[in-house]
Amino acid sequence: MNKRKRKEERLKNLSSFLKKGIDKFGLIDYTIIRKGKENKEMTRTIFFDMDGTIADLYKVDEWLTYLINKDVRPYREAKVMHNMQVLARLLNKLQKEGNKVAIISWLAKNSTEEYDTRVAQTKKEWLEKHLTSVNFDEIHIVKYGTRKETFIHTENDILFDDEEQNRTNWTGKAYNVNNIIETLKSL
Repeated sequence: MNKRKRKEERLKNLSSFLKKGIDKFGLIDYTIIRKGKENKEMTRTIFFDMDGTIADLYKVDEWLTYLINKDVRPYREAKVMHNMQVLARLLNKLQKEGNKVAIISWLAKNSTEEYDTRVAQTKKEWLEKHLTSVNFDEIHIVKYGTRKETFIHTENDILFDDEEQNRTNWTGKAYNVNNIIETLKSL
C-alpha cells in the first residue's frame, strides 16, 4: 500500500472514531478517544491546545475574516509552530513511558453546528498531516470558551496553551508555548 493510500486509510479510521456528543456540562464535544486496553500505570495526560500553540492560526493572512465567513481555510493552512519531527518523537517516547497525549482545542466563536463539524474535521486532518506518527489518546474539539480544566484526569496532568486564562485555571502544571520541546525533554 503506497503512502497516500495509507494516509487516506488512517483518515478514514480517524473519522470513524469522531463522535459528536453532549458532555456532562451540556457542551458539544467532538471527541476522539483511542480504543484499546487502558494502561493503568499512566502517570499523566499531556494536553495540547492547537491554535496558537502548535498550529500558527493567527499568522494566516485574514484568518479572522475567514472564520467570520465560516471558511475553514485558516485551520487547514496554519503553519507548524515547532519542529514537528522532534515533537512527534518526544510524544511517542512519553507514551511508551506510560503517559497519555491529548488535544483540547476550541471551535470558532459564534459558529454553527455545520461549521463546527467542518472545523473539527479540518483540525483532525491538520494533526494527521503534521503529527502523523502520534496516536493521540484523546482529541477534544470543543465549543469556544469551554473550561479546559474540566478535562483533567489527575493532578499530574499537563497543559500547553497560549491562552493565559486556560493556564491559570488549570490545576495541574500548565506551560505557555515558548518552550514546549525543552519542557517535554525534561519530563
